[in-house]
Amino acid sequence: MYRIEADTHTHTLASQHAYSTVMELVHEAKKKGLKGIAVTDHGPDLGDAPYAGHFHNLKSIPRLVDGIVVLRGVEANLLDFDGRLDLDNRLLSILDWVIVSIHGVCFTAGTKEDHTRAWMNVLQNPWVDVIGHSGQNDFEYDYESVIIEAGKRGKIIEINNHSFSGVRPGSEKNCPEIARLCKKHGVRIVVNSDTHFATQLGQLDTALKMLEEIDFPPELILNSSLEKLLEYINQKRQNKILLT
Repeated sequence: MYRIEADTHTHTLASQHAYSTVMELVHEAKKKGLKGIAVTDHGPDLGDAPYAGHFHNLKSIPRLVDGIVVLRGVEANLLDFDGRLDLDNRLLSILDWVIVSIHGVCFTAGTKEDHTRAWMNVLQNPWVDVIGHSGQNDFEYDYESVIIEAGKRGKIIEINNHSFSGVRPGSEKNCPEIARLCKKHGVRIVVNSDTHFATQLGQLDTALKMLEEIDFPPELILNSSLEKLLEYINQKRQNKILLT
């Protein structure tokens, strides 16, 4: 059985279609035995998301809250095939954790080749950490080519438990394929809840069951260890996370 120590994809009521505060997420994390969370509200081009200044001011949140490590992050929106995002690199560079995802309200679907080009361009951004919930049919891409490139550039692929709930059609079939390719090429993943209400935090059973079924190597799961996660972040960023 895999153990996850940090849930690195969560939303607060700053994203108006989510319904919990940072403190409520912290308390839920402590209740469930997690060691850390990443607060990753949506980037500003999603209609009800916070404005850019919200992310600049995440520095107001202490690194350690009631014994839980709180990472300052974003789920940025991929806007086009050139890999353009809805936050600039100046802001991304001061955050701890940057997920990039496709949301249909911000991105017009194209061909498989278009989507592949979009992700390849995203992977060139030095401040991007994670390709988020990319298993939906509407935005199919060349999984193997992108995963190989992600590995070369030290990027992470997300396996999103929420994707298995039917909200992203095709994910039930495509996410196992993505995970198998990460296993094949030794590319690290994170397993996340995509929490929109505090009680969802750490709910990863479907994703973890799928990983067990394909015998996914636990050493490739970055958020299985808070220590490994912080080591990754501190090696990449100048604003080191110091807890003492």
